[in-house]
Amino acid sequence: MTTIFSSSGDTGQYFFYFMIYSFLGWVLEGTYNLYSNGSFRKEGFLKGPFKPMYGFAPLLLLIARDLTLPFPMFLLLALVIPSAVEYVSGWLLKTVFQKQWWDYSGMSYQLQGHICLRFSLYWWALSIACVYGIQPFMERLYSQVHNVWELIFPLVGLYLMADLLWTCWSRYRSEKTPQYQD
Repeated sequence: MTTIFSSSGDTGQYFFYFMIYSFLGWVLEGTYNLYSNGSFRKEGFLKGPFKPMYGFAPLLLLIARDLTLPFPMFLLLALVIPSAVEYVSGWLLKTVFQKQWWDYSGMSYQLQGHICLRFSLYWWALSIACVYGIQPFMERLYSQVHNVWELIFPLVGLYLMADLLWTCWSRYRSEKTPQYQD
């Protein structure tokens, strides 16, 4: 099995995985929203088609996998890591932007509306599927496209940075703009 961390420290490879998983997270949430609310598009933090917490969690799980921990310990981390990423993301977004993008407060076994047991178990199953089912495909895909990716990943990085800056600026500006009511 190929490990995510090589001695050369291929930042482009890690960024490839981050962007692909962030995009797949956007697709997953859109599909879930389509199923549950009848509309694919749901407001996310970023303006573009990426959900960064879906990029961070798999990278942290790949680090855990490559530590060659006992399998039961990895299974525990596959539950804890995505839940921790979701909690920190929710807390940070609410703290910085005074807005909660998701709210589990009506569900059992929840923590401040940011995480709940039901979705943590969903993320746990998805994490196992990601690391052992999807990631081997991602590694093969990267080996096929890495020459092209090396050329375009700085542009993709600039796009992500521009999206982040535009999102922060526009959200900050909308908070400062007076809201008039007729």
